Amino acid sequence: MSLSDAYEDLDATALAELVAKGEATPDELLDEALARAERVNPQINALTNLVPDRARELIAKGLPEGPFRGVPFVLKDLGAAAVGFPVSSGSRLLEGSMPSVDSHFYAKLRDAGLVTFGRGTSPEFGCGPATESAVYGGPTRNPWNLERTSGGSSGGSGAAVAARVLPAAHASDGAGSTRIPAASCGLFGFKPTRARISQGPATGEGWGGLSSAGFVTRSVRDNAALMDVVSGPMPGDPYAAPAMEISYAQAADRAPGKLRAGVLTTTFTGAPIHADAKAAAEDAGALLASMGHEVVEAPLPEADIAGMLRATARLISAGTARTLQAIEAARGRPIQPGEVEPLALDAKRLAETISGADYLAAIETIHAFGRAFARYLSGMDVLVTPTLGEPPAECGRFTHAHGDFEAFRFGPGGVADYSPFTAAFNVSGQPAASVPLFWNAEGLPIGVQLATAFGEDALLMSLCADLERARPWAHRKPPVR
Repeated sequence: MSLSDAYEDLDATALAELVAKGEATPDELLDEALARAERVNPQINALTNLVPDRARELIAKGLPEGPFRGVPFVLKDLGAAAVGFPVSSGSRLLEGSMPSVDSHFYAKLRDAGLVTFGRGTSPEFGCGPATESAVYGGPTRNPWNLERTSGGSSGGSGAAVAARVLPAAHASDGAGSTRIPAASCGLFGFKPTRARISQGPATGEGWGGLSSAGFVTRSVRDNAALMDVVSGPMPGDPYAAPAMEISYAQAADRAPGKLRAGVLTTTFTGAPIHADAKAAAEDAGALLASMGHEVVEAPLPEADIAGMLRATARLISAGTARTLQAIEAARGRPIQPGEVEPLALDAKRLAETISGADYLAAIETIHAFGRAFARYLSGMDVLVTPTLGEPPAECGRFTHAHGDFEAFRFGPGGVADYSPFTAAFNVSGQPAASVPLFWNAEGLPIGVQLATAFGEDALLMSLCADLERARPWAHRKPPVR
């Protein structure tokens, strides 16, 4: 098998083993990643701020003897501050900004031996379920169908991993932004329990605690091992997740035992969803039943879904406004129309109508929802839903040229209709994952979301790995790669 063939078919764990055995060098793997990026990125527009010379410097200095030594990697173009790696946050306003300190997240990945060489595209400031940003000159496209979005906000990472440029990439998830690209691109994406991964040292929490770092990967074992690398509190964190009794990797290596799985085939309010999304959830339920689990129809939750979504939108708009406010303060002049896209400007306008008391009311709403959802999941070990309410959207549907933030989210065909399932678990803080078990008649992946109780990350990872063993997906490859 040639190195190119091995690179296309092996996951990050296996590529690191090649390096450890002397069967490949970090430079050779980087050459392969860069060649693939050069070939497919003009089609999918997934990678940005590439700094291959910086990656060569890391290799030349000597890579740490970590579990992913020599494996090429990209960070999302949002967050994950890393010295030497410019970050634009999906915005022309910050194009090419250079971080001055390393985030704990990146430092841990660097120490694991990963060779970062650039970033994966993101919508401006992470606001949206598709990756369409003016700074990149067009949408990030799905390797399974170039007319469809790869998802957002970690859409560049999803597209690059699906197209076999990389075996794994950084993602983050404030309302579904790891799980949505995973579902759209036929990958595995895992959102951990709130505060499992430190956001320091520059940040305590993102979007009022909604946001979590993570990864999109082709294999469950890669995701589990990466989560072990970055998990754990750091000094000064405002709060931390409950400690896990076993590691993610250990969880992925063992069966979860017989579970009670509730399957939901409508939205949380009982509204119908696309036939493909419903079929994916039903198919997952049948697979779980064939594996010996008890599968039941999940009831609708007794929770204020509409209030939760409105409160989430307020936190996101406030987070966007705070980012823009900090930029204005740093440069000493206000942001002008044209410097950022209309959606971000309207998010800022909306935030300026929210009082301090209104913001606290939104926090109270999401906390109350978290308690309600904890009660809801107490009747089952795992909840199964589609990840999205429909197949991956056509490019252009979620462009940030949209100048009405609330209509973008809550208008007909908006974010709330498209992604009715994911944000609930950012609000509750519970772990949730998207698993690629189903493809529709058009050959598009339709992700299935699994969620467990707060702190039960190991159980969720164990179940995801068991599903991968029962129905492997790594052999599925998109047309563009």
